[in-house]
Amino acid sequence: MSDRVAAAGISGKALSGKPRHAWLRSDAARGLSLLSPTLFVVVAAMAVPLALMVAYSFWSQSYVTLDTSFTLKNYQDVFSREIYRILFLRSVAISAMVTLITVLLAYPIAYFVAFDVKRHKLLWLILLTLPFWTSYLLRVFSWKVILGYNGVINSGLMSLGVIAEPLQFLLYNPFSVIVTLAHAWAAFAILPIYVSLEKIDRTLLEAATDLGDGPARRFFRVTLPLSMPGVIAASVLIFIPTVGDYVTPTLVGGTGGVMIANIIQAQFGKANNWPLGSALAISTMLAVTAIACLSIWLSKRGVAAIK
Repeated sequence: MSDRVAAAGISGKALSGKPRHAWLRSDAARGLSLLSPTLFVVVAAMAVPLALMVAYSFWSQSYVTLDTSFTLKNYQDVFSREIYRILFLRSVAISAMVTLITVLLAYPIAYFVAFDVKRHKLLWLILLTLPFWTSYLLRVFSWKVILGYNGVINSGLMSLGVIAEPLQFLLYNPFSVIVTLAHAWAAFAILPIYVSLEKIDRTLLEAATDLGDGPARRFFRVTLPLSMPGVIAASVLIFIPTVGDYVTPTLVGGTGGVMIANIIQAQFGKANNWPLGSALAISTMLAVTAIACLSIWLSKRGVAAIK
């Protein structure tokens, strides 16, 4: 009797161990084991600070005293004060313009490298990423020198006799912020679009030509729809970070180029009001996410309509 019980126990352990060993040998388990270090870093470096910011947004602060009692006052201030709405709309408008200009300038470059460059494509890609070999601040200060009152553009135009006095609108306004951000994020638009264009099956273009499509019609019916994933990815990569940029507006924007991120940075810095800064940050993140998702959905609808 005892032998049969022992045998049953051994067989039960073997049966219970089989699913566990099968799971450990599965592709899902191996994938999770490979992803676990990255997931840990993401949770530790992103999710925890984000959760802490959400908690701060429901607290209040008076000078140096932090009150952890639950309150919605910070969000009431965010949605009731007109200055915050104005700055947010300005930030969205500037980022949308930067995204549009950057994608329109990046697409021809990516198209040229993908379709016209036959040799040394790697060299071309390296040349396109050359601006990233220098500091971001250095690139911003370079544009400040170029667009300044006595900068390269004004000095050049005055030496040629085109203008009698320096142009005032080149610096410390939304225009200078748009120009600087478009240059700074150009490579982030070129590379995704290039990858998308490179993956297009060239036989599809040949088939369109055989069916009578000209270059323009072939581009809008075949090339552009198939490259839209890269365009959408480039737009998202540019739009979301530029809304939260506060370094460029601080250096080249002046009072007319202030964006919502500058106010958030001030709340965490000089104002020392972390709860209000957290509420502004969370509200901006949710609004930008909603705008990005809506834009992606509309883009997909537009591509479907073209097809």
